[in-house]
Order: sequence, then C-alpha cells, then structure tokens
Amino acid sequence: MANKLENVRNIGISAHIDSGKTTLTERILFYTKRIHAIHDVKGKDGVGATMDSMELEKERGITIASAATFCSWLDHEINIIDTPGHVDFTIEVERSLRVLDGAVLVLCSVGGVQSQSITVDHQMKRYRVPCIAFINKCDRSGADPSRVIGQLRTKLGHNAVAMQIPISLEADFQGVIDLLAMKALYFEGENGERVRIAEIPGELIAEARAKREEMIDAASMFSDELTEAILEEKTISDALIIEAVRRGTLARKLTPVFLGSAYKNKGVQPLLDAVTRYLPCPADIENTALDLEHVETPVPLLPDPAKPIVALAFKLEDGPYGQLTYVRVYQGALAKGSAIVNTRNGKKTKIGRLVRMHADQMEDIEVVSAGYIGALFGIECSSGDTFVSPGANLTMTSMFVPEPVISLAIAPKDNKSQINMSKALNRFTKEDPTFRTHVDEETSETIIEGMGELHLDIYVERMKREYSAEVETGKPRVAYRETITQRGEFNYTHKKQTGGAGQYGRVAGYLEPITDEPADFIFDNQVRGGSIPTQYIAACEKSFRLCMAKGPKMEFPVTGIRVVINDGASHQVDSSDMAFQAAARGAFREGYAKAKPVIHEPIMKVVVETPTEFQGAVMGLLNQRRGMIVGAQDEGTLSVVEAQVPLAEMFGFSTVLRSSTQGKAQFTMEFALYRQVPQSIAEKIAEEIASRKKSAA
Repeated sequence: MANKLENVRNIGISAHIDSGKTTLTERILFYTKRIHAIHDVKGKDGVGATMDSMELEKERGITIASAATFCSWLDHEINIIDTPGHVDFTIEVERSLRVLDGAVLVLCSVGGVQSQSITVDHQMKRYRVPCIAFINKCDRSGADPSRVIGQLRTKLGHNAVAMQIPISLEADFQGVIDLLAMKALYFEGENGERVRIAEIPGELIAEARAKREEMIDAASMFSDELTEAILEEKTISDALIIEAVRRGTLARKLTPVFLGSAYKNKGVQPLLDAVTRYLPCPADIENTALDLEHVETPVPLLPDPAKPIVALAFKLEDGPYGQLTYVRVYQGALAKGSAIVNTRNGKKTKIGRLVRMHADQMEDIEVVSAGYIGALFGIECSSGDTFVSPGANLTMTSMFVPEPVISLAIAPKDNKSQINMSKALNRFTKEDPTFRTHVDEETSETIIEGMGELHLDIYVERMKREYSAEVETGKPRVAYRETITQRGEFNYTHKKQTGGAGQYGRVAGYLEPITDEPADFIFDNQVRGGSIPTQYIAACEKSFRLCMAKGPKMEFPVTGIRVVINDGASHQVDSSDMAFQAAARGAFREGYAKAKPVIHEPIMKVVVETPTEFQGAVMGLLNQRRGMIVGAQDEGTLSVVEAQVPLAEMFGFSTVLRSSTQGKAQFTMEFALYRQVPQSIAEKIAEEIASRKKSAA
C-alpha cells in the first residue's frame, strides 16, 4: 500500500440488468493483469466470470452479491466493486455506493436509460457520488450512442458530454475517436490488449471537430483559464481540458461519456484512463461522521493515517474461515493487533487478520490506511457498523435501508433441516439488512421478508445449497384483524361451588368501538361504591386484554375496542383474582357477540412507476386486485400510479407487473391502514379457517 492517496480510486460499476457490468469488470481485470484469461458471464466455458463467484450467479448469469477487487493501472490503484442490477438486490448497490468515491454508470447502447438505471442514478444522487458514463454494446444491431447521451440529459438530468465518438457502429464497430487527443484508437490482438493510435479517418474529421468544440465548451464552464484560452484563441492544452472536466465531474455537474464494447474488447483501456483522470481520489471527497457526545454534530473526517480510526463495515460474508467483514477506512489506519471499538454496542476487539479481497481469493496484509478498502476476519458485527479508536465516540451515517415488501412462510422438512435453517436465517439477516425473519405469534410459522420474489427465491435456494436445509414454502398468510361495529352490553356472573372455597364474581358494563383516537384497547373503570373491590379491577383488565389476542369470531387478534365496566358484585369468601378473570372472559364473549363483529384486512399503499404507454394496463391490473386508484401523474417519460390495494391480493403481483410491462415497471409497497373486508371475502376466509381446523383435527 505504498501508493500515494491521490493515486487511489474507489469505484463502483453499476447499471441496469444486462448492461454488461460484470463483463466490463472482467476485461478491466484482464488488462490490468489481475487475471490471465477472460471468462464469460454465462459461464459457457464452465468457469463463469471472476466476479460472480457464487454458484447461483454462474447458473443464472446474474450478479447477486457485490464483489470487491483491486487492480493497478498507470501507477494508480483502483478498488472496484461490481454491483448487482436487479431491483431485488438494491441493498447491495446501496451499501457499495455508501463507501465508494466515484462510479462508472454502464448503459446499453441499444436499451439506453432503463428503469433500473434510474434507480441506480437516484442512489448515486443520495450519496452524491460523481460518475462517468460508459455506453457499452456499441457492436449490437440498433446501437445508437448519441440517442443514449440524449436520454442521459433528458431522463436523468445529467450534463452528459461525449469524450469520444465511434468509428462505425453495430457489426462494423472498429474503435473510437478520442476527442481530447484527436486520434483514432483501434484495439488489436487476440483480446484487444494492443491499442493502436492512428489518424482520424477523413470522413469523420468534420464530426470529430464539431464534437470536440462541444466538449471544450461544456468544460469551459468549470475553468476560467480555459474560457480565457478560448476567447484569446490560444492553443488549448490537454491538461487544461482534463482539469476542467475533472472539476465538473467532481461537482456532479458534468458527466463525461465514453464508448465501447466490453464483450468485443474495445474501448476498455481509455475508460481506465478516464477513471484515473476524472474520478475522485479519497482526499477529494468530504466525508463526515456524527459525534455521539455532542448531539450528533457532523465532524469532518480527514484521510490521514495518523488520526484516530473511523471505519465503516459495509458488507459481511460468511466465508470458509469464518465471518469476513469488508471495511472502508475513512480516517486513521487499521493495523494488525490494533484495538477497535464498535460504536453501536461499545464492544472492543483486537484486529487479528487483515486481507485484501480479489472476488473470492484473498491476500494477507499488515495495514489498511485511510482511503482504502480491506477486510477483517473474525470480528462480530452487523452490516453498517462503525469502528473507531478506543475513546472516540463517532458514527458514520448509516445507509438507507428500504422496508421489505413481501413475506413468505417457510417450514423445515425434518429435524436436521430445522437446525440448519435457523443457522442460515441467522447468517442471512446479519448479512442483508433488507432480509428479515420472525416467528408469527398467530400461526407459529417462520416468516421471511424481503425486497421481492426473486430475493426470497434466492435465499430459499441458498438455504438448500449452502446449509443443506430442505424447506417448504407456503403461501404467506395475511394478518387479518377483528373488531366490533356497535355497542354491546354485558352482565356476566361467574359462579363455581364444589365444596370448600368456591369462585364468585360478577362483571357488568359494555364494549364499544374506539372512534375518536387510534388505539387498539382502552379499559375504562367506572365502578362506583365498591361493587367490585379495587383489588380485583386489575384482574378484570388483564383478562380483557388477554381476550384481545384471539377474537371469538375467527380467532384473529381484536383491535379498536373500548371496554367500560360500571357494575359488578363480589363475595367475601369466594371472590378471588381467578374468579374475576373468568368473569371478565365470559363478559367479553357476551358483549362481543352483541356488538356485530367484522374482519379487517391490511391495505397497502402501492406506487407503480411505469413508462407512460403502459399506464392503462397497470391501472387495470390494480383494479382487478380490488385496488383503489388514488392518483396518477406523469414525470417525464414515466407515469407514477398510486393506489390502495389489499395485501391479500398483492401476492405474485411483481411477476404479473413485469410480464405486462415488458419488465419496465417497478413498484413499491408499504402498509397504509386496516379496512373492513367485503362480505363475500369474509365468507371465503371463514371457509378457509373451517377447512384448516378440520384438517388439523
């Protein structure tokens, strides 16, 4: 790690599904001599891309977990994180962007800016990550980089500027023209490893000059010297342009655009030059931590190895040798044997083993300095924890974690699977903050929650493969509730006389729906004149509360009930806590039956983002699912439809939505409120419960 800090780049490669991120990373590793042979993403040669080290990734040809590696280019050290494109693995992109200084946004020259490119761009904005764009697949039929640059401007609002123009396109794609050096670049050799510099072909000179003018014009906004040089018609040096473009990029006010075809090994080396030229080094980025001792005041962090340590654990992996924790060091230096404290729980640990990762291989190192990414072994922590030097009380702002939108019931097939399943769940929840699990108190089932059906599919598959836990998945059950619609009187006497001390208690009053405030249960004691002795009131309240857990109608939890007791009777010898608990239980049932109970279901707020041409189809899908459209508005080329839909109707929605919008629409879902179930549905639920009880008996 002898490199100077200004020669370090921490970059991420992020994009829409199938834009060629992993293929591009594979080429970068090859040209920087990190690997000696190029492998295919779809794994036709049986090896699969270096960065897709998980079996499932090789089979499906998709990236699931972000992988980290590092390489060197022109005496610069580049740490790269290859991130997934699927919306279900959003957290992987979030956690990568949280610790990166710059990013390469990969776009397909045919598909252009797609829905996930928009999501990734939002995430880059959230963490203010400067980026350069790479338009890949220029060799495909229908490739049109200039259209994609237009979309970068209109759809994503980037000030996109072409730094290169293509030499032919589609099947004839030969290379690129560098508008800075005004030279043509051709990529020769078996894997395009030799870059041949030549003069610009005659027919392209006029276009290249015009595009160079545009580029210099855009760059001059960020440099007074460059503006002066243009006005005085002096010769403009490359260094002047590079400096101006770099300034614009770091301020996120300019996005330099490069072209190529990673699969055909064209245009990757100039992209690496651009990474070293225009993307920030750790010292260019202002990072802050929050001081927990002073009401979370932001404290600037300096990439100085001599200062106290501040590092963020951004990803956990359970490797063959125990837990591996990826950390980005923002200040200070992590060295073997040094002590660190986890701010979240105050635990102090000593660093045993430090490594640098290259996909799933690692090399041992002595120290990780500020500005670098490394990995620690055997440290107990969770994703998003901050490590500091003993005595410091700082924390990094944690990353944004979206709420899970889908849940599924899982059950192990046998006892061995039961043990392995709990091990797997324990690990997955630690690794992935968007994956959650709990045991449903109402049904005693283990429920897993996540970001989408693919997300949960992958985890169930991983349980089978990595933990040999055979599990069965059930249809997730909806958390229905019961409540009452009118007042119901009760006057119940509990009497038991069987020789010796008996039991006696009378409770009278009424139940009514709570209308004036959002509460599940209110107990109102209006007993006057000691008709129920004070010491038994608590027993009555406790018993009423217990009755709320399982409603007499269909055994769903009861909500929104006010219980008023205003009279009763006791016996000097036979009254006891137990007697009054039993009396209250009977009173609850008596009043409940008179109060016209109904079933409520959870209603979700569903927001669908879809290209405008599918707006009608999306509204139709929501209506079919008993949805109530709340509003729809156009945002550029996208239409945003908001609706309230019962959760029971939302299972399988993502698959249907993707198939009816060519995979271009995406939706978010969160809980909104409980609402009464229509009579026909209530009857169906009652039938289901009856048949379930029968089969259980």
